[in-house]
Amino acid sequence: MNIDSAEFSVRLLAEQEVIPRARICARIIADELSGTAVSVYLLGRMYDEDVWLVKASTGEVSVRAAAVPLHTGTLGEVAVGRAPLVFSGKDLARESYAHLDTRQTVVSLAYLPLLRDETLVGAIEILGSEEEIEEETLEALLPFATIAAAALLGAATYEAERNESLRSLTRLSQLYDIEKVFSSTLEMDELLVLIGSKLREVMECQAVNIWLLQPDESVKLSHQAGFDPTARPGSSQAAGEGLAGGVSDTGEALLLTDVEDERLIQRNEGVEDGRAASLLVVPILDKGALVGVIEAVNKMDGTLFDEDDLFVLNSMAETASTALHNASLLMAERKVEILETLVTVSHEITSTLNLERMLQTIVNAPQAVIPYERAAIALEQRGRFKLSAVTGLTQVNADSPEITPLNDILQWAALSEEVIHVRQVGDEVDAEREETRAKFARYFSDTGRRAFYSMPLSDDTGRVGVLCLESDDPDFLSPAHIEILEVLAGQATVALRNAQMYKEVPFISVLEPVLERKRKFMAMEKRRRSLILTAAAAAVIFLGIFPLPLRVDGNAVVAPARRLQVQPEIEGVVGKVYVREGQVVSRGEVLAEMDPWDYRSALAEAESKYQTAVLQVNHSLAGNDTGEAGVQRVQADYWKTEVDRAKELLDRTQLRAPMDGVVSTAHVENFAGRRLQHGESFAEIMDTSQAIVDVAIDDVDAGLVRPGLNAVTKLNSYATKTFRGKVAVVSPKGEMQHDDRVFFARVALENPSGVIRAGMEGRGKVTVGWYPAGYVLFRRPVMWTYSRLWSWFGW
Repeated sequence: MNIDSAEFSVRLLAEQEVIPRARICARIIADELSGTAVSVYLLGRMYDEDVWLVKASTGEVSVRAAAVPLHTGTLGEVAVGRAPLVFSGKDLARESYAHLDTRQTVVSLAYLPLLRDETLVGAIEILGSEEEIEEETLEALLPFATIAAAALLGAATYEAERNESLRSLTRLSQLYDIEKVFSSTLEMDELLVLIGSKLREVMECQAVNIWLLQPDESVKLSHQAGFDPTARPGSSQAAGEGLAGGVSDTGEALLLTDVEDERLIQRNEGVEDGRAASLLVVPILDKGALVGVIEAVNKMDGTLFDEDDLFVLNSMAETASTALHNASLLMAERKVEILETLVTVSHEITSTLNLERMLQTIVNAPQAVIPYERAAIALEQRGRFKLSAVTGLTQVNADSPEITPLNDILQWAALSEEVIHVRQVGDEVDAEREETRAKFARYFSDTGRRAFYSMPLSDDTGRVGVLCLESDDPDFLSPAHIEILEVLAGQATVALRNAQMYKEVPFISVLEPVLERKRKFMAMEKRRRSLILTAAAAAVIFLGIFPLPLRVDGNAVVAPARRLQVQPEIEGVVGKVYVREGQVVSRGEVLAEMDPWDYRSALAEAESKYQTAVLQVNHSLAGNDTGEAGVQRVQADYWKTEVDRAKELLDRTQLRAPMDGVVSTAHVENFAGRRLQHGESFAEIMDTSQAIVDVAIDDVDAGLVRPGLNAVTKLNSYATKTFRGKVAVVSPKGEMQHDDRVFFARVALENPSGVIRAGMEGRGKVTVGWYPAGYVLFRRPVMWTYSRLWSWFGW
C-alpha cells in the first residue's frame, strides 16, 4: 500500500466534520485501488432502529437511501461478523446489495469494519468493477480503517455537541421571541395558524395539532400544522377519549416514545404513511382552567422526543394559553357588536313596506355578522313557494343554471316545518335520514357548498315563506349565530306579512295621482288644452313613423384574434433566448434553444459508431468475409437510424415560432436557465394583424345582435379615434358581469399597424337596424312594462 499513515492522519485532522473526513477516506482508498467505487457508512438510529447512515461515496455508485437498516444484505453480515469481508460478484445475488445503485458490473464487493475499542461504529464499502479485491489488500488497509474509525467517531461527537449547543441557543431565542409573535394578533383563526407554525418550528416535528375545548367538555381539532394522517382536522374527542381527550380530562402531559404502546397502536390504526412513532401531548391551561390540548408528532430528524422536549412544549403552551385567552375576549366583544348589528337590521326591515327592498335587506344585511356565502328566501304564494330573493342578485331567475339547484333544494326544505341543518365534513354528509344525505351529497357536489341551514317563516295565520343560508365552511354557524337567526326570522316574518298585506290593496298608489292630473287638465283653458293635444298628436306621429337607427352598446375589451403557445417537445433547460417581449417574429423563427449538450453528445456518439460500423463492413469486404460484412451492415443500418433519431432530437431543442406574430410573454428573456417539462408553456405568440373586440351586450338586447352587423369601437387609449368593424360572432352562452347577464358581440377589426393591443378597454356600439323613433326611444320601458304585465296575467 502506498498510503502514508501520517499524511492520512494529517488530512483527516485538517477537517472537523464527519462528511469531509468520510470523503477523504473514500477518495484515498478509491485512488489506491483503481477501478473501484467506495462508500463510507456510520452507525446511527432513526425511529428507535439501528441503521447505516451513508456519509460519502466516490466513483460510479450511489446509495439509494440515506439510511439503510442495520441487518440488510451484505451490510448486515458486516454488522454480525465485524471483520473484513470480500464477496465475489458472481456469487452475489442482486438483492444482497440492493441498497446500491450502480450500472457497472460488480466483480467484487469488499467491506472494512470501522471499530473503536472493539465497538462497531461504521464500515467502508469497496465495489470493484475491473478485478477481484484480494483479502491481503483488505488486511493491508486495516490500520487505515482504525485511523478512519477514530477520526469519524471524533467528528461525529464534535457535530453532536455543536448541534446540541446550537439547538439550545435556537430554542432560547425562539422562546424569547414566541410571546411577542403570539401577541401580534387577536384573531382566533390567525392566532391558531401562528401557534401551530411556531410550535412546529421550535419542536422541529412533523406536525402540531391544536385541540380547543368545546362547550360540551369535548376537545375539537381546530388547527393542524404539518402532516398528521392519524388526526383529521375538525374531529372531536370526548373527555377521556383518545390521547387529546385523555389529557383534557386529567390535565397531565404525556410523552409517548414506544411504538408498541397500546395508545399509539390505536392512534395509528388504518394509517400506512405518516404513522405516529413519537408523541407529545400537553394541556393548555389558563389560571388552572383547561383551554385546550397541544400535540407534537414525530421529530423531523427521526429521533424520539425526550423530557427536554416535553419541558419546552409545556413552556410554550403557557404562553399560548395567554394569547388564546386574549383572543377569546375579542370574540366576546364581537358578540356585542353582533347584537348591535342585529338591532340595525331589524330596524331596516321594519321601517318599510316595500316588499322588494325588505327581501334584499333580509338576504344581504345579516352577512355583516354571519359568515355565509349565499342566502335566499322563498315566499308562499297560493299554496306554492316562489324563490323571491338571493344574496347579490337584484333579480332572480329560478331557471338559470346557477339558481336552479338552489330553487330545487329550497322547495324541498319548504315542505318541512322544522329547522334543517346539513353539513359535509370531508366526504361525510351529516344528516339523520339516508335520503337527506344522498340529496345533499349531490347538491354539495354540484354547488361546491359544505353547509345548508333553513328555517320556516311562520306566524299565527300560517306560513309566510322559508329562509336558507349556505356556506363553503361546514362550521360557519356558531350557537350565537343560530340565536341571531331565530330572532331575525321572527322579525322578518312579521315584516313580510305586513308588506304582503299592503301590496294587496288594488292600485291605491297608482289611481290617486292619475285622477289628480286629470282634474288639473280639465281645469285648463280650451285653447291651451287644444295646443297640448295637438303637440301630443305630433309627438305620437313622430314616434310612430320617423325612423331612427337603433344601436346597442356595452363595455368593450380587446382580445387577440389568434394566440398560440410555444411549448418544448422535450424536457430540458432553456440555454439561450433570442427574443424579447413585444418582438415581431415570423413562422419558424428560432425563439430559444434548449440546452443541447446531451443531444449533441448522443449524435456524436451515434455518428462515431455508425462510421465504425461502415469501416468494419469495408474491412470485412476487403477480406472477402461476406458473413461478417453482413453482420456489420446490420449494425451500420442500426446506427444510421440512431444518427437520424439523434438529429431529430437535437432539432427539437430549438423552440420555433408557430406563426407570424408578436411575443406577448412578459420577461421571456429571463427564461434562460429555467427547466421546462414536456408540454410546459415557454412563450405565447399573438397575431396582431387583426383584433377581436368583445362588446358586452345586455341580455335584454342580445336578441337584436347577429353576425355581419356594423359596429364601432372607442378605446380609452385612443380617445379621438373610432375603429370600425363587423360583428363576427355572437357568444352562444351568457356570462355574469357585475351582477348582470351579458352576451358578447365579437367585433373583428383590422389592425395592420398593431396599434390595437390585447387588454385595451373602451365602449362599443352595434347598429342593429332602423326602427320607428318611438321604438328606439321607449323600447326598454315598454319591454319592462310588458314583462311585468306578463308576469301578472300571461300564460
